[in-house]
Formats: sequence, structure tokens, C-alpha cells
Amino acid sequence: MDALGRLEDLPQDYRDALSAQNLVPLWPSLRALLPPHRPAAQTRATLWRYQGLRPLLLRAGELTPIERAERRVLVLANPGHGLEKMQASPAIYLGMQLLLPGEWAPAHRHTPNAVRMVVEGTGAHTTVDGQKLPMERGDLILTPTGLWHEHGHDGTEPVVWLDVLDLPVVVYLEASYHVNGSRQPQRAPAPALGGGLRPMRFFERAAHPYPLLRYPWREARAALEALAADAERECVQLAYLNPETGADALQILGFSALMLRPGQMLALPARSPAAVFHVIEGNADVHVDGQADFVLGEADTCCAPGYTAVRLANRSATRPAFLFVADESPLHRKLGLYEER
Repeated sequence: MDALGRLEDLPQDYRDALSAQNLVPLWPSLRALLPPHRPAAQTRATLWRYQGLRPLLLRAGELTPIERAERRVLVLANPGHGLEKMQASPAIYLGMQLLLPGEWAPAHRHTPNAVRMVVEGTGAHTTVDGQKLPMERGDLILTPTGLWHEHGHDGTEPVVWLDVLDLPVVVYLEASYHVNGSRQPQRAPAPALGGGLRPMRFFERAAHPYPLLRYPWREARAALEALAADAERECVQLAYLNPETGADALQILGFSALMLRPGQMLALPARSPAAVFHVIEGNADVHVDGQADFVLGEADTCCAPGYTAVRLANRSATRPAFLFVADESPLHRKLGLYEER
């Protein structure tokens, strides 16, 4: 049944009576809320080129001192949602953040979860829950919900990283807020666990919910190259996980590193969650079915809406390409909405 009544079909006095009691008839909006066969998406396939963004970010460093910015960020906004919404997809916020030599971005904590993917520069660090974590290109650093974190820079060149937060969904839930703090006493980072090992639970222990806060790129890259040696494996991709539980590194968004062999083309299925692709090394073509064809260079970022097939390709015949992927799959799975087509 497609021919549903329209709001304007109802008498004005009836519509006014409904409004006076904060009531809304469902049937005129039913198809917008429950469209046939697939969701109506606001998210558009969108590309943000780093070479165009970088000069504007550096100029922001000249125009606005860190004391007046707290976090000096240019938001990668998806025009489908409206630039004022400052979101890349229904659940993903993206921002490029700049820290200059000698600067300190003060400590705070907030309800949205965040990760940092380091894009360029050396000498910066993030202190999370007292752990001082160096920031090197390609590293993934977690700042989970509620944990104190701050950024400092002891080097000599600008450092830039990509922020990925679940801010849109936390704002929608009216659960987004922050608290300012003072400099944290620093302690050594927790030892990393690998090789399929995790702590045993013979005795109760106060487990930290986020036992690993920094995932070094050199280790992730080496693991991808080892995985790529298996010629029968089509998709060379590794998820960033909690090493103690095997669960996703954070609760709402999922993160992974993906390698395209020289000359490889990889067809990804249409999945319900939206996804973000960011090039760490090399170049990649990204075809978003029915919407766009992007050519990504190093540090470029693009977004693909959910329920849309994506094809990735590495044009280089000699060099692999490495991508960082963020998506909404943990949230979709928790809500029972995840599907592939």
C-alpha cells in the first residue's frame, strides 16, 4: 500500500488540535521513516584531500593559538548531513588536528570515544589515563570514554592526526559532555600483549577495560605483510581489538588496517554500516557503487554510506597500499541491525 494520506489532506483545524497537544499523525511520514527495501541515506560518498586541507590547517595554527582553541581541529563534514552537523556519517565524526612544537593541549575527559590516527610529524605524545604514548605516523591511539587525555609536543615540526569519534551518536543520545582537568602524573604504558596471548583469570584481578591504548603502526604493518604472504588470502585486513577480550577496541566504532597488494582490486560487500577509508601509505582508487570514484593519495580520507558496495584498487604494480578503516559495525551488531548484501 503506497498511496498513503498526506498531512495537507487533513483539515487545518484538526492539524491545529493535534499540534496543541504535541501529537503528530504517523501515516503521512510513514514511508520516510520506513522506506521500502533499503534505508534512505543522508550520508554521501565524500572525499577530503589532505593536500587541500593541510595549508588551511597550518594557517589555523597561525590564526588561533592553542590557548584559544583547546583542540585545533578542522572537521571533515559530510555535505549530505549539512556542514553544520559536523559529522561524516550517522555515527562517525572526523577531524584533522594540529599540534605545533612546544604546545600543550590541556587535559580533559568526555563521554564520546575517540581514536587518533597519526598522519605526519614526530615529537608529539598523548597522555591517556596517565600513560604517555608517543605519536608516530600510522599509530592508532585510543582515548576511550571517560578517560583523561592531553596532548603535548616536544619536537620541532608540526604534528597532524586524524580524530575519529562516535560523537554524532552520543550527541543524539543527549549524553555528550566534557570535564576539564589538570596535567596528569605520567606513568609507563602498559605492556603490549601479542602472539595470541592474554592474561589468565584463575584469580580475580582489577582488569582495565582498555588494556592497550596505543597500536604502533610498525607492528600492524609487519603483521599485514606477513598475512599477505598467504597467496590464497584475498582480503589482507586486521582488526584493532582489545587484547584481553578479543572484542572491538572500542564499543561503538570499529577500526582496522587493510593492505592492498601491488595491482590488487578488492570488492567489498554492501554492508549496513557506513565506512571511512584513510590512506596511510601508497595510493588507492575507491569506487562507491552508484555514487563516486575517488583517487586517494597518502593521507587522503573518504567516506562511503552504508548499504553500498565499495571496490578498492591499488594502481601501483610495485608498491602495496595501506589503509586505515573506521566503520559503524560494532554499533550495528549490538543493535541487531548489521547485515551484508
